[in-house]
Amino acid sequence: MHWIILIVAGLFEALFATCLGMANQTKGKESVLWLIGFLVSLTISMVLLYIATQKLPIGTAYAMWTGIGAVTTAIIGILIFKEPATFWRLFFIATLIASVVGLKAVSH
Repeated sequence: MHWIILIVAGLFEALFATCLGMANQTKGKESVLWLIGFLVSLTISMVLLYIATQKLPIGTAYAMWTGIGAVTTAIIGILIFKEPATFWRLFFIATLIASVVGLKAVSH
């Protein structure tokens, strides 16, 4: 169950990063709403990370949380923010995914 909580926490990490990107691209009330979304997503992500670390080793949990967030944010950047999808960028995203899977595989 704590692994699922950690995955959801990582997805909320990507959401708060996405909200920051959207806040930078908007103005006025819309920007403020994105910043509120950032704060809500940040809070949820941190609380879920805290819950996950009650049963999972902090080093593994933090690395996985960061990896899940980084991979998801990079994919969102490519799909939503039209960031480049070069071979090397996709290659290193794939190595991040392999690292997250590997951490899960070797963790007890």
